[in-house]
Amino acid sequence: MRTTIAISRALATAGVAVIFSFNLANAQKLAPAQLPAPVLGAFNKNHPKAMDVEWKLRGTQYKVEFETGLLFRDHEVWYDADGKELRHEEEISASDLPEEVAKAIAADFPGFRTDDVERITMEGMVSYVVELKQMGQPEWKVAFDAAGKLLEKAMD
Repeated sequence: MRTTIAISRALATAGVAVIFSFNLANAQKLAPAQLPAPVLGAFNKNHPKAMDVEWKLRGTQYKVEFETGLLFRDHEVWYDADGKELRHEEEISASDLPEEVAKAIAADFPGFRTDDVERITMEGMVSYVVELKQMGQPEWKVAFDAAGKLLEKAMD
């Protein structure tokens, strides 16, 4: 019995080590000096007031997480090696949602409150991802385009 428990613990420890190693291989932390000059230049130009900046290499893309403003709003931006911004996720407040999106939420999810809102920009297209909550109801994660068209929804 003790041998079985010892083997189980050893396998569990090995499994955790493999998962940890896999995660490290997929997301390598980088210092600014390790970034290609076009990536660092584009970031510094587009986000000069960024604070608490952390860089990671994911495959061939450079991901940066940072905060801005007095309210420390979270951002995540992905760049290619040439410094092209591929994706920008920005935490915003519900009051910053376009009127059309707010109207769509009120019509499609009456009584739900808006929680955790992100504005996502990819290839010039802007979308909004919103978590919606209501007491006693399932929580929803929904995505809208800037005109208020529902793009996707899923129970959260």
